[in-house]
Amino acid sequence: MATKKTASKKKASKKVTKSVSTKKVATKATKPTAKKASKKVTKTTAKKVTKKAAKKVAKKVSSSANDGLIHGIEPYKIKAKERYMNDKQVDHFRNILVAWKTNLLDEVSRTIHLMQDENINHPDPNDRASQETDMSLELRNRDRERKLLKKIDQTIVRVDSDDYGWCDRCGIEIGIRRLEARPTAELCVDCKTLDEIKERQMI
Repeated sequence: MATKKTASKKKASKKVTKSVSTKKVATKATKPTAKKASKKVTKTTAKKVTKKAAKKVAKKVSSSANDGLIHGIEPYKIKAKERYMNDKQVDHFRNILVAWKTNLLDEVSRTIHLMQDENINHPDPNDRASQETDMSLELRNRDRERKLLKKIDQTIVRVDSDDYGWCDRCGIEIGIRRLEARPTAELCVDCKTLDEIKERQMI
């Protein structure tokens, strides 16, 4: 009887050890799988986040591209075998110059109204000094814009006299894209770069 009891005890202990070992193996197996699953989840979420961010950036780029107007006017679409400075192109650049001029005039009128509204003698000397510096900066900017308005008027006269779009020095085409970037340009890229090189050498 004693031997049977001891044998049964040994079998029970073996079963307990087996169950414990199987539990340990199961926990060991579940730990790496859980880690792998968490890594997969984090990778997928990271991919989703990066995709969303890329989409947002693409939307911003597309919106900025859509906003790439030239003083409120869309860039000119050049057609194949199109004559340079035809009627459509001339009208396009005239509209750009007129829109630019109206924007500058609006800025000048805004500055005049701002100066009239802020014509207050502040008792604090620091406030007076900051107001004077702001006004001097505004006046300096408006003086630049006044000179630019003269140049725009001269360019509009050139457009009307069919002299617009051609280099004043060498007589070649200035180019649509260069004129859209700088509508008051009078020189082509090569002549302008030569002038800049000469100016640097003079300095």
